Amino acid sequence: MDSDEEFIRHRELAFRGPHRDNDQARAACLLLSDTDAVQEVRVLGPNRLVVTYDLRQVTYSELESALTEMGFHLDNSLVIKIKRALYNYSEDTIRANLGIPSQCFGNCARKIFINHYRQHEHGCRDHRPRHWREYL
Repeated sequence: MDSDEEFIRHRELAFRGPHRDNDQARAACLLLSDTDAVQEVRVLGPNRLVVTYDLRQVTYSELESALTEMGFHLDNSLVIKIKRALYNYSEDTIRANLGIPSQCFGNCARKIFINHYRQHEHGCRDHRPRHWREYL
């Protein structure tokens, strides 16, 4: 049987560009630390952080796309793009060999920050009881 350490990944996320929060790494750290799929998050600087996660639950690509959906600006320099491509290829290959589907059904990028979304006031909630919503 495979050990759990074999599937633990430590990846660096880099941020760049204009953002409403000058310390994007700290804001992303707060969001990622509330996620079940992420085991540990460390801030290395105002634009860098290290994420520790289990590859069987979430991928680097899903974490990046979730942060992008939340409005963070990721670094797109050439070196980062090469690292990103290598991480995505290797993680997709490992997951395919394990028989895990390429689209994760448990912790997709849209589901990573569901608790954060529910806590914010955004006017998209229907506070009527379920039987009233289904009436029309």
